[in-house]
Amino acid sequence: MKRSPAVRHGKQFGADAIAAIGKRWMMIGAVSLAATAPVLAQNGELVQKLAAVKQAVAENRQRLQHYQWIETTQLTLKGEDQPPSKNLCQYGPGGQVQKTPIGPPPPPPSGGPIKQRIIERKKAEIAEYMDNVKALLAMYVPPEPQKMEQAYQAGKFSLNPAEGILNFVFRDYAQPGDQMTLSFDRAKSAIVSLNVSTYMGESKDAVTLQVQMGSLPDGTNHVQQTILNATAKQLVVTTTSSNYQRLAG
Repeated sequence: MKRSPAVRHGKQFGADAIAAIGKRWMMIGAVSLAATAPVLAQNGELVQKLAAVKQAVAENRQRLQHYQWIETTQLTLKGEDQPPSKNLCQYGPGGQVQKTPIGPPPPPPSGGPIKQRIIERKKAEIAEYMDNVKALLAMYVPPEPQKMEQAYQAGKFSLNPAEGILNFVFRDYAQPGDQMTLSFDRAKSAIVSLNVSTYMGESKDAVTLQVQMGSLPDGTNHVQQTILNATAKQLVVTTTSSNYQRLAG
């Protein structure tokens, strides 16, 4: 049975149309793949860089557990410098830093009963501030690889490289609304600084934290100085770590 030219033409047209559509989708797919490939590659590089930081932090923390050091804390409250305190620090069995006060005890308060009560009330206020400061510092120093990964997985992470330094920016790192910028020297495989914008207490008073890192002769990275500034409370706490000594054994 012979088919009419119209039928043959119609079938040919349909085949040509299907082929054209197929080619079009192949082109769209190729373009989409070409556009996606750099993003995937960039994400892969990002994951590798973040993994390098997390590994460096974890390994460095292990090395620090073989050291003890002296921590000196200077507190300025409402414009008045308070007597500095010193602690001998080292990691305990549970992986937390243990601090033992060293140096002479503070002199007893002088004056009459009223003045002594004022001094004791002020000391209690300072002690409360310091408890809050210690709790806040522990959230960020040293940085936690797990919290970094959580921020990355939540899409609250960005990378800003600058002159050999990788600046990792984590949002909602330890508290909702906070931000921590970790500056990492890739050549040395070490953190060089931390800058944190966060808050303290239920009133969410704004706090900034600057952490400067240093290196020991064997390359172990350590906190050299932290400066915490709580403007609303008129509180500045400067903590300096020094005299690192390797523990026997």
